Amino acid sequence: MAQLTVRDVDEQLGEALRREAEARGLSVNRLVLQLLRESIGLSTHRQTQIFTDLDYLAGTWSSSDAAGFEQTLAAQRSVDDELWN
Repeated sequence: MAQLTVRDVDEQLGEALRREAEARGLSVNRLVLQLLRESIGLSTHRQTQIFTDLDYLAGTWSSSDAAGFEQTLAAQRSVDDELWN
């Protein structure tokens, strides 16, 4: 297996790599290999990013809000036959 040395890794990049490796439960070496494979298309594995910025909205609709939303969506889903004939 080949070895590769990467020079001039500045402190900011090195620290970011260490933090990301720790967050993913990997060594820095494994993280770098994974990132390299992903960046050139050799791996289809990508870490799923979970967003929580809209969590405060979950469960805030009343039953009438949800019914109104569904009614609006239903109107948008109808097909105008004149446009398709």
